[in-house]
Amino acid sequence: MSGLTIGDLAARTGLAVSAIRFYETHGIVHPLRNAGGHRRYGAHDLRRLSFAMIAQRLGLPLADIAAHMADLPVHKAPSKSDWARISTAMRADLNTRIAQLERLRDSLDGCIGCGCLSLEACALYNPGDARAAEGPGPRTLITR
Repeated sequence: MSGLTIGDLAARTGLAVSAIRFYETHGIVHPLRNAGGHRRYGAHDLRRLSFAMIAQRLGLPLADIAAHMADLPVHKAPSKSDWARISTAMRADLNTRIAQLERLRDSLDGCIGCGCLSLEACALYNPGDARAAEGPGPRTLITR
């Protein structure tokens, strides 16, 4: 059995060996084991890790990423239709995140410039804690 060692995968992805093991516990990669019990990874695992790293950098939680990747083939490269299925499934969540980022971007100048000197104009102002029933945090700026 050949394949990439965990050290090879770490060198190729820039991840620490411990991070690769962490991703493994979350089902992002599924190494095979050689006769000596050592992990061996395929080139497809580079893509899986790269996808997870990019998605995390964009703010997606690892649990969501793993859930989307759960239906991908385990020991071979995903097909174009596999990736298209994930893309379609993630699109609504990504659009929601984009809308949240745009709202934050568009209100950031006002929030920084406010200095909480004008509660009537403050996007975070919540008189009487009226929005508490909607959940924790600044509900005016962050909605899901």
